[in-house]
This record gives sequence, C-alpha cells and structure tokens, in this order.
Amino acid sequence: MGTRHRGKQDEIRALDAYVKLSRAAAAVEASVNRPLAAAGLTLSQFGVLEALWHLGPLSPGALARKILKSPANLTTVLDNLERRELIARSRDASDRRVTIVALTDEGRARIAALFPAHVQRVVDAFAPLSAEQQEALADLCRTLGRAQEDLA
Repeated sequence: MGTRHRGKQDEIRALDAYVKLSRAAAAVEASVNRPLAAAGLTLSQFGVLEALWHLGPLSPGALARKILKSPANLTTVLDNLERRELIARSRDASDRRVTIVALTDEGRARIAALFPAHVQRVVDAFAPLSAEQQEALADLCRTLGRAQEDLA
C-alpha cells in the first residue's frame, strides 16, 4: 500500500487509492499537457480553444463550467487569448448583458493544428490499459466524481 498511515483498514485503503489516483493523474497530465507550453498555451487556454472548437461560441460562464475553472480565473485566460487574437468577445445580439466568446480564424487554425497530436498523447498515455480497463477506469472516475458533487 502507498500510505504509512496506521489507522483503520478503510482509512488505509482510501488513502492508498487517493495517493495512487493523485500520482497517476499528475503523471498523465504532465505527459499529455507538457507540449502545450511549447506551443505557448496554458492548459486553461488550450481548454478554452478546444471547448469553443467543439461546442461553438459560448458565454464565459458556460466556458468556466466546461473547463472546470472559476469565472475569475477564466477572465484572465480570456484576456490573454484575446490579446493574442485567438478568441473574440462580443455582445449577444438578443441580450446585450451577455458576452459571447468565439474563436477567431487564427484560434481555429491553432486548435485544429494542435488537437490531433493532443489526442494521440492521450491515447499513448492510456495505452498501458486495455480497452476494458480504460472503460472501467472511466466508470470508476465518473462514480467517484458524482459522489463528490453530492457531498458538496
């Protein structure tokens, strides 16, 4: 087991699983996302570009929910992407109080160029697991994540 805690068996088992999940997630994230820095993007910036590419224009609130970032953090991310002319913000024609974020042509070209290699890095990172193991892991993560939402 990965913990030195000398508590009850359920504590040891949960801590061991937590440590292993945390270490595995950090290792996979590093190998998959390291090349993004070389492309001049943070993980959050890449997440925004990817979300807009796949889902189309979105409000900042919807984007924050999609990429699991706080709205305050997302403002800085959007400012930086807009400064680089990868996204554009405009007012919603039907409700001027709402801002809509969309990819520019340059942003669309950037994510289109980066995404295939990103997908391949994800595939490579999960290659040590069989298809059945990947599906089981996805199910376990979904169950664990939803349980945490219920606790919040």
